[in-house]
Amino acid sequence: CSLSQALREKALGSAVSGNPKLTSAQRSATIRGRLRDCLMHARALPAFDDNYFWTLPCSAGLVVIDPGDASVVIEHLDATRQGLHAILITHHHHDHTGGISGLAAAFPGVRVIGPREPRISGITEFVIDGDVVSLGEEVRLEVLETPGHTRSHIAYWRDGQVFCGDTLFSLGCGRIFEGTPRQMLDSLTRIAALGDDIAIYCAHEYTLANARFAVCVDPNNVALRERVSEARALRDRGLPTLPARLCVERACNPFLRVDQAPVADAANRRAGRTLADRYEVFATLRAWKDVFV
Repeated sequence: CSLSQALREKALGSAVSGNPKLTSAQRSATIRGRLRDCLMHARALPAFDDNYFWTLPCSAGLVVIDPGDASVVIEHLDATRQGLHAILITHHHHDHTGGISGLAAAFPGVRVIGPREPRISGITEFVIDGDVVSLGEEVRLEVLETPGHTRSHIAYWRDGQVFCGDTLFSLGCGRIFEGTPRQMLDSLTRIAALGDDIAIYCAHEYTLANARFAVCVDPNNVALRERVSEARALRDRGLPTLPARLCVERACNPFLRVDQAPVADAANRRAGRTLADRYEVFATLRAWKDVFV
């Protein structure tokens, strides 16, 4: 495809011009490395009031995650003269799946990958926890089951990136519609364990809305206030606050800090008692956030 050719030419040009004495094997390794770097770049397509449909290039075409509206994706593909290789779905909510049928009609044979969930129509490849999704020649994403927001929610990750749908947000987390607080916290803990350098690609621009609650819970957190200032500056310029870095979220997001004294103490005060464990702390925080104004 044109994307594959463009990426290969860019990588090859850089490798050859910068190192004309490379051996064939060294040149091939350099090209693969540069191509991999290019393929790490994900782009947000804003949609509805606050959704992001994340796109990821691969050597076979474009990949889109959770496209709730086919027209937004088709407009982008037309403007950039790209083809669509695959659709990745994290969960069944319509703002994440509404574009499947339109995209499948516009791009016959497109791969549609997601959980085995009867409320999602059009899935062509079902995945479960631990599966590896191969996209083109270079992109490999591992599936994480992350129930809580919905019972069949999944995320996709690789070294450096996690596409986590509505499980983890910057400075917040998803509402619990079908799962339990224990399931949700376990899912967040799995994501938090992926590594500090992971970039978090959430499906909604909720950062500043979440910030108000986070500051209420943890008002003396300097790192949190720095993140809020950064996010406000980005939104003032019309830019996304995402992706967020997991190391920042671990320092700022109260739902990832249930074991830290300032957050646990705030939850205890809210509950009017000393909570028994991290799961009770999380459940108290999530219920508090649900009614926070």
